[in-house]
Amino acid sequence: MPDKIQLDVKRQDSPLSSPYWEEYEIPYAPRHNVISVLMEIAKDPKTRQGKPTSPVVYDRACLEEVCGSCAMRINGVSLMACTALIDKLEQPIRLEPLGKFPVLRDLAVDRSQMFDALKRVKAWIPIDGTYDLGPGPRMPEPEREIAYHYSQCITCGNCLDVCPQVNDRSNFIGASAIAQVRLFNTHPTGAMNAVERIEALMGDGGIDDCGNAQNCIRACPKSIPLTTAIAEMYRACTIHGLSKLFSR
Repeated sequence: MPDKIQLDVKRQDSPLSSPYWEEYEIPYAPRHNVISVLMEIAKDPKTRQGKPTSPVVYDRACLEEVCGSCAMRINGVSLMACTALIDKLEQPIRLEPLGKFPVLRDLAVDRSQMFDALKRVKAWIPIDGTYDLGPGPRMPEPEREIAYHYSQCITCGNCLDVCPQVNDRSNFIGASAIAQVRLFNTHPTGAMNAVERIEALMGDGGIDDCGNAQNCIRACPKSIPLTTAIAEMYRACTIHGLSKLFSR
């Protein structure tokens, strides 16, 4: 085992400033993850050369791979920092912010485009809350099991970060939003707004912009069947488009 844990961190002081690299080093201890190493560094923030510096800024919350906030590029791969174990990573460990989102500071990025995409496809069940609707309709167990997998999305952004179609020349909505359309369009109540969601996917930056690279399914920390959702929603969009064409 190494006697030190070495980190190279890509830092950026503000959204408009230039990035730079800093090196850090702490004594080795077993069972560290990337978050716990950053927390150790924050106790006495100094570079490997002994120069005092500010603590590295990054997002974190649950530390259980549920909130999705600690996604970053670790050794060039989009991963969750809370479950990236030091003992399984090659050193020095290189930490960078996700590359497809605007950097706020250091490793913290602005994921607004993901949340805007969810708004665009109405990724919710439309219940106004003014009165008790009673128990919802039961779902067949096979469909409920499939829906559960799609409901595990933690909006970490890894699927967008690895997608070649997500870039500054495209408005592609991304795999996560498409999968949420699959989830809510097959919900007994959510299906009432299925056409609106399909129409959203048929618009600019929608499902037609998917290049079928299939990087998303490999990067998803929850193993959500994103490519299956894309295929099913592409079929649904095709059927809806043909239905509109022949109903004129």
